[in-house]
Amino acid sequence: MRWFHVSVCNVVVVVAMLILGALPFSSHAQLDPSFYKNTCANVHSIVRGVVRNVSKSDPRMLGSLMRLHFHDCFVQGCDGSILLNSTSSIVSEQGAAPNNNSIRGLDVVNQIKTAVENACPGVVSCADILALAAEISSVLAGGPNWKVPLGRRDSLTANLTLANQKLPAPTFNLTQLISTFANQTLNITDLVALSGAHTIGRAQCRFFSSRLYNFSSSGNPDPSLNTTYLQTLRSICPNGGPGNTLTNLDLTTPDTFDNKYFSNLQSLNGLLQSDQELFSTSGASTVSIVNSFSSNQTLFFEAFKASMIKMGNIGVLTGSQGEIRTQCNFVNGNSSGLATFATRVEGEEGVTITSV
Repeated sequence: MRWFHVSVCNVVVVVAMLILGALPFSSHAQLDPSFYKNTCANVHSIVRGVVRNVSKSDPRMLGSLMRLHFHDCFVQGCDGSILLNSTSSIVSEQGAAPNNNSIRGLDVVNQIKTAVENACPGVVSCADILALAAEISSVLAGGPNWKVPLGRRDSLTANLTLANQKLPAPTFNLTQLISTFANQTLNITDLVALSGAHTIGRAQCRFFSSRLYNFSSSGNPDPSLNTTYLQTLRSICPNGGPGNTLTNLDLTTPDTFDNKYFSNLQSLNGLLQSDQELFSTSGASTVSIVNSFSSNQTLFFEAFKASMIKMGNIGVLTGSQGEIRTQCNFVNGNSSGLATFATRVEGEEGVTITSV
């Protein structure tokens, strides 16, 4: 693998892209970090208290909450639809292939919602709770903080079909990844920055085992995978073994939010195919961004902040749209006919972003 060198020009281009990417969309001008200043001024500290307490016994939860926000935003926008259980009128997104036995943190979101409702009943949306929990998770893991634009409202529907269609898969190649993000108005810098959330969290063997034994139906391992790392992963995930066995997304500092994810890619130690594609695709424009983020953690953090804010603006409901759910798992006045999604055994990260 050829090593690429970071130039001043590359860094300038990346920074320019970040500035453009951070500009707010005028259609979402209603979102404001001070939205709850007069109605629930302590909402950030309430959310932080619950997330911090949970993460003490389950540090994986930080990555899981970031991933939950991502999986929400890519389906109908950031509207809390992923939280809805199945009822007589709703088919939950939680049963979609990228989410089933994989997403975690639903119970934690419910804990947060209960705490927030006790302090500020009927005020804070579940969609905003997801956005706040993602930012707080970043900070608690050692990553960047940002002022979360707030004022989202919750959807009245979920969309299982879109959840199966819109979320990027761990087996996606770079072309598929770029297209999937472009469909959400996210550019290549956003793709690389948000992928960096895989600096924390875990993935199940079922999401990458084909890379180890039968890449692209070749009967051989993925040639872009470091051979030493390949043997390590095969010992964790034997051929035909349990698909739900977990391994770290970042083999260097798995519970610390830093830029080591990118140096792992440079060493061909990306766990998911969709991770390694960012660096190993010949001539890809993502390579220079990976190199820039690997050499400059501050640059990565600034990019991540901008991309998270940008992602958090996707398809938001504001004003009189949607509602403020009393319970995050159900639309108001309809908590009957529930399925078993609320008590499912939750797995761990495995789809493209997030650990984030």
